Amino acid sequence: MRAVQRGVTIRDMTSVPDRARVRLTGISSRAYEHPADRSALVALRKLSGFDILLAKLFGLINERALRLTYLAGAVKVSERQFPHIYALVRDGAYILDLPDVPDVFVMQNPIPNAMAIGRDRPFIVITTGLVNLHDEEELRWVIGHELGHILSGHAVYRTMLLILIQLSVRIAWMPIGYLGLRAIIWGLEEWFRKSELSCDRAGLLAGQDVDAGRRALMKLAGGSQLSELNPDAFREQAHEYDAVPDLRDSVLKLLQLQGNTHPFAVVRFAELDYWATHGDYERVLGGDYPRRENDRNASVGEEARNAAKSYQDSWNRSEDPLVGIFRGVAETGARAASGLFDRLNQQRGGGTGGGGTGSGGGPGNGPSNGPGNSDN
Repeated sequence: MRAVQRGVTIRDMTSVPDRARVRLTGISSRAYEHPADRSALVALRKLSGFDILLAKLFGLINERALRLTYLAGAVKVSERQFPHIYALVRDGAYILDLPDVPDVFVMQNPIPNAMAIGRDRPFIVITTGLVNLHDEEELRWVIGHELGHILSGHAVYRTMLLILIQLSVRIAWMPIGYLGLRAIIWGLEEWFRKSELSCDRAGLLAGQDVDAGRRALMKLAGGSQLSELNPDAFREQAHEYDAVPDLRDSVLKLLQLQGNTHPFAVVRFAELDYWATHGDYERVLGGDYPRRENDRNASVGEEARNAAKSYQDSWNRSEDPLVGIFRGVAETGARAASGLFDRLNQQRGGGTGGGGTGSGGGPGNGPSNGPGNSDN
């Protein structure tokens, strides 16, 4: 992956920062995924026939056409074009131990954005607005975020969401069917938002620079004038957003999430900051993380319990008045979900089931991603 040309050092080729970092050999995406994201992925990997369904869904999207579109209208990153970005991608793939280094395209667009596209041969698209906004270490974090989408195999989110949204428009005249479909879409949007939190953590693992991740998120909210931004003040702003005093504001916050596949910047900042400073990040860097080779043994029931506990812990930390109404629901949901999954597993003879979990396609931990897992 890091072949050295004659007369060129590894540092010249890979833009390695002047600090020690840890290569996370064989790391599973379960190491950084938000529990709600992880439980959904584990369940899908065990679902019989899901790989076939996913293949049919992807048949509706021409991945070759998407790649040709960017090959024709954007700049393909290489040693000769945007070489610093090329080095960052190779380095991030090395740290996260991806089986392949994805292609990257830089697209002329003033809006800061990045996305991972494709299932069979995933690639990354970065806008010039994002390249101009971030310094090298912040860009390393962004690229790590997109590599996280690829490693997790988040293809199912965007694909299913796009298809269901299109279907909801067609059946809008049917109130009962439309409302049922909208409920599914709301659930998928929540799922997608949690996947973005997952990949914020992947970006941190790739760059191993907490301050760079914080700066990147502040710039997404407030622009490039870093001297005008302060992480402590932004953290206080996140707390102010969480602790709105009026129940009406809580309802408005909930309504504003509808239609959004990404959490708001202050929420992402607070979540990444919490994960980086409460032990999980340090444990992963210390080598205490799940490996891809063991993904088949992951328990759906255990992950469902972890997801419910994660929601409950988040609600316990929150000072939002509306959240107080729902406290305790997560624990009840965890017991019900884990009991259901445990019973289903016993009926199947205690097996762990199939599902793609290798470095190949499917919803497992391989180079497979959706048509537009946007970073911003």
